[in-house]
Amino acid sequence: MNKEEFIAQYAVERKHTNSAKWDGLEATFGRDDLLPLWVADTEFKIPQAAQDALIQRVHHGAFGYSLTPDEYYDAYFAWQKGRYQTELQKDWMRFGLGVVNALSTIVRALTLPGESIMVLQPVYYPFMRVIQENDRHLVVSNLRAENDTYVMDMEDIANKMDQHHVKMLIFCSPHNPVGKVWSEQELTTLLELCREKQVLVVSDEIHHDLIIGDKPFVSALSIAQGIYRDNTVMVDSPSKTFNMAALLGSNIVIPNPQLRERYDKEVRELSLPSATVMAQTAATAAYRDGASWLEGLLAVIKDNYLYVKECLQAVEPQIKVADLQGTYLAWVDLSSVVAPEHLEYFIKHKAHLAVDFGDWFGEAGEGHIRLNLATTPAIVHQAMDQLAQAIVENKEVNQ
Repeated sequence: MNKEEFIAQYAVERKHTNSAKWDGLEATFGRDDLLPLWVADTEFKIPQAAQDALIQRVHHGAFGYSLTPDEYYDAYFAWQKGRYQTELQKDWMRFGLGVVNALSTIVRALTLPGESIMVLQPVYYPFMRVIQENDRHLVVSNLRAENDTYVMDMEDIANKMDQHHVKMLIFCSPHNPVGKVWSEQELTTLLELCREKQVLVVSDEIHHDLIIGDKPFVSALSIAQGIYRDNTVMVDSPSKTFNMAALLGSNIVIPNPQLRERYDKEVRELSLPSATVMAQTAATAAYRDGASWLEGLLAVIKDNYLYVKECLQAVEPQIKVADLQGTYLAWVDLSSVVAPEHLEYFIKHKAHLAVDFGDWFGEAGEGHIRLNLATTPAIVHQAMDQLAQAIVENKEVNQ
């Protein structure tokens, strides 16, 4: 499906529909007249096949306690193997209401209060929350900016693992917010270090279908024919790929039986629910028949990214827009045009935008903003007009 067909069939107005992105502006930003490019969901309907499956399920009319159907396993496993050569087994699978919910459960099940858990910042801010609010010690290693992308500082990672006796690494692949798709060699180096240091890897791969550049996605479960599987837990969800966050469903893949047993014990103790029947109904259909829909979405994201990069660097060449290899989130360094301490005021009150601010992702993100590009070109163009005008006016004031 090309971009024009996708937009014509699937673009939808979300304002005044109880959308967190559109109708929750006042609560987060203190004003409701901003153009939102923040929450990581989209302005597009889910694939038609998934809509049809939900309607059929609703017509059945009964919504008692439900099992995960074999059809879900079949569709998800075929998607993972066909696109990424990731081989999965049914007994590895567990299900949750969302990836952040799953991460919190994993932290509680597989570490003890007071133990150290590492993240690589700037990174999705709920990672820090699930560590600290579960009384674990947060350890940070900063990614290092190189040209228009980021690399891991392996020496710093290793030193801090030793210094803080790190037990777990919560890893983002592809990386939110910097848009990095990690190469097989980068992943191998990290996973080998973690195995050597006896650090469990939790790989959040929720953005793995959203590959914008030429670098292929490689799952942590697939490296070297699965040599690191016993030391890896993988989490993902159809929610980012197919815009299904409100349906509440995620996949937790735990190949190691001892880790599965500990995870299951935590789930029993907390009486945690599994993925909803509606999430798995929609996802089954999307994994089976949603490839063309995804092609259309990726075409929209890629064109939106190129427009943002061209527009911002035309108005101010020193603005740095990170290479978008994966995710639908543009990572923009505005420190050349506005001081980090004034950035929030500038974006909200001069550009009239709602964005994710870089310091939400850790100190390494100061001076940056994260822009959600999984939306219509019209919204992106309007946002860039507003931001470009604000930058021009700011330059004139400072001359």
